[in-house]
Amino acid sequence: MANSQKRSYNITALQRGLRLLQLFSESPRGLAAKQVAVRSRLPVSTVHRFLANLEASGFLNCGGDGVYHLGIACFAIGQAALGQLDIRRVSLPYLRELNRQTRETIHLTVRHGLSAVYVEKLDSPEPLRIHSRIGAAVPLYCTAVGKIMLAYMPDEERGRVLPQLGLKRLTPNTVGSLQELEAELQRVRKNGYACDLEEHELHIRCLAAPIRDHAGAVNASLSITAPVVRMAITRLRQLAPLIQTAGMQVSRELGYQTPGCRTLVRRNETGESALAKLL
Repeated sequence: MANSQKRSYNITALQRGLRLLQLFSESPRGLAAKQVAVRSRLPVSTVHRFLANLEASGFLNCGGDGVYHLGIACFAIGQAALGQLDIRRVSLPYLRELNRQTRETIHLTVRHGLSAVYVEKLDSPEPLRIHSRIGAAVPLYCTAVGKIMLAYMPDEERGRVLPQLGLKRLTPNTVGSLQELEAELQRVRKNGYACDLEEHELHIRCLAAPIRDHAGAVNASLSITAPVVRMAITRLRQLAPLIQTAGMQVSRELGYQTPGCRTLVRRNETGESALAKLL
């Protein structure tokens, strides 16, 4: 009974403050107090009190124009959270190797609700690079990293999630219906990897593979992202075994093991130089 009461315990003011911080995380240009009031549906007077307290504690800062932005305290907590993510620590050597072998931008993402969030990024050394940032959230339905997470969800959970996605055509290549998306997710499961062919942003292509936890669940993925001029379809296919191997290696580090997976990884580990020749 005590545990049940603890789970339902709620501090309204704290929840409101956290929701306000979430609003700022979704607004890179910052928000004025009136904008916060509109988006939060709270009275302006209440919003002013919250903003004053959050600013005093360093979670927000306010410029001379009255626009508030996330403060240094949020950055410090975010950096500490990244440092404590086991998946980030475990994945980093494999991300670095992918970055070295492909010379393209490498991302590590984890699922957060209906989005995938970048928790690590290694930039391409090439002059033409991809613009992205750690902490940014991207849709599940039109990104390679997101499609991986959707494809490997349990059927029941995927059935609940798909209608909530609110599909929007971000480019001419974005999926336009749930039926089209479900067909794409079937291809992802069949191939073992996912592609983003200018579906989220024009002129950018991406290839992603799953990362499984000790129980086999896929709530994370890693990806190779590049401009179209360097990522022809033939190169995407050539890179697929490389990123699948990296994903399986990280999965093994996290405790995921099946006889089939062990065989696959041993074969790829001993044939790593051969995979590298595909690039």
